[in-house]
Amino acid sequence: MNIQLRFFASVREKLGMSEQRVVLPEDIRTVGQVRTWLAARGDVWAEVLAPGRALRMAYNQQMCEPDTAISEGAEVAFFPPVTGG
Repeated sequence: MNIQLRFFASVREKLGMSEQRVVLPEDIRTVGQVRTWLAARGDVWAEVLAPGRALRMAYNQQMCEPDTAISEGAEVAFFPPVTGG
């Protein structure tokens, strides 16, 4: 399955990229599994996408939960929680 990844703010800065097109293994079916799969790349990927790290996710530009199912051609985005005052 081909999907488009997008990274924003500090996630983009740490990974050194704003987007990437990937072909997922057949057993990856949810946004949370995409996150885990990317974290398994190690180094900065593991640091930025670690399971316990506060991180927001979006599926086709809608906020989503880790169990959100993905489909061919989808866009999955990762970004830090927004803070403000």
